[in-house]
Amino acid sequence: MPTALMRRSAAGIIAIAAVAGTTMFSASPAAAASYKCKSSKKSIDTANYNGPWADQWEVTTTLCAKRSGSYVYAYAKVSWDGPVFAEIDDSHIFDAARFRLQVKRSQAGTDPVKVSKDFYAIEGRLENSDSKGNYNGSYTTSSIRWRAGTAKGYADGELHLDWRRCCGGYHTHGFAASPVV
Repeated sequence: MPTALMRRSAAGIIAIAAVAGTTMFSASPAAAASYKCKSSKKSIDTANYNGPWADQWEVTTTLCAKRSGSYVYAYAKVSWDGPVFAEIDDSHIFDAARFRLQVKRSQAGTDPVKVSKDFYAIEGRLENSDSKGNYNGSYTTSSIRWRAGTAKGYADGELHLDWRRCCGGYHTHGFAASPVV
């Protein structure tokens, strides 16, 4: 008799585990929606320098978007390989810098910006070098979201650089947008 009871109990536990496992697996695709990303590169000249040394900033931006329910989420990662400057950790390279992350609605014609956020912390990262004066690094934004309903959306972004005492304010550098989600 105890053997039969153990078999029934084991069968019951297996049945409960099977139902629980099905519930877990059916919930995971929505929860595990992954970002779709697109990377692009741009070579940006140091606008306030005209000397003989190399002064290009090689900037790579990866813009990512995902859909979760009726929301479109977006974030960006910006990486750079800057020139070598004589001064280490030069807080005077820029008067200001920011990365503008946007979620746009995908539609016929011009795609309107639905949500936008400026990330100013990138300036300090851009002006921070290693011990040899190399200005290399990266910055990842936090995510932003737009309640899209059934509309399609994607991430777009721009790097705005205002070079120190030069060139009349921000210069805008655009990058390739993420895939539509």
